[in-house]
Amino acid sequence: MINKLTTSPLHQTRISSNRLAPMNWREKGIGISRIIFGLAWAVAAVLKWQPQFQQTFVDQVSGASAGQPAPIMGWISFWTNLVSVNPLLFARIEATTETAIAVCLIFGILSNLTSVVGILLSLGIWSTAEGFGGPLIPGHSTDIGTAFAYAVLFAPLPLCWPLLWGRSVAHSRAGATGPSGFWLAQA
Repeated sequence: MINKLTTSPLHQTRISSNRLAPMNWREKGIGISRIIFGLAWAVAAVLKWQPQFQQTFVDQVSGASAGQPAPIMGWISFWTNLVSVNPLLFARIEATTETAIAVCLIFGILSNLTSVVGILLSLGIWSTAEGFGGPLIPGHSTDIGTAFAYAVLFAPLPLCWPLLWGRSVAHSRAGATGPSGFWLAQA
């Protein structure tokens, strides 16, 4: 038998991190920027899947050593010798990695892992095929290479994920689970 005639309202729960609430301008801007960055990676991935790139992969890596100082020439020579073992395998690993980065950025999945892999791949390309952006000769070269800029763009992305998932950076650092919890909890 029911003794209490009035009912109490249902317990209110807080909005989950995967909310469907409308996004503000900052969240939309971060999301759009991530998608545009992913599309740039998609273009790069399509070019890496071309047979011309895969057939000349060793030449791409070794071509950056011209005019470089001895330590950089040694570094590029090491990678040229390593890639020469099976150039098609290395070319396809790079193409697959760039494709995975593009897909993850466009769809916003595995964001922390994508950021780490993107930084490592960008620095790897920059230090080998782009020869650290060199040879840097005053008055002759003014560009340090595009792969370094990609690495710099990937670095702040994990700090943006909490904004998209409704968490503050301080909350994520406190050990929250979710897209940013692991990355920022390590900081």
